[in-house]
Amino acid sequence: MKDSYLERFKNISSENELSTDMQKSLWQDYKGNWERAHELAQKKEGQRDYDRIHAYLHRKEGDRFNAGWWYRQLNLPYPTISLDQEWEQLVEEYK
Repeated sequence: MKDSYLERFKNISSENELSTDMQKSLWQDYKGNWERAHELAQKKEGQRDYDRIHAYLHRKEGDRFNAGWWYRQLNLPYPTISLDQEWEQLVEEYK
């Protein structure tokens, strides 16, 4: 059976294998490096795709107020799906 993109993404060994900071941010988050993921998402604050990841990261952090602010800036409802589901959607969206 062919590996899915998501499985290949999870098995990357270094962020240097990824082409965008959005991908690097999501990969760092998967590896448990929230601070690095946040740093990468903030690099291009004001760009919708980066702000979308920024919102997710604050949701994951448990900062509902800050996450809610970011989702509102993007005109998106606060997610009702699990964090894992949101992360998977983001990985697929930004591949």
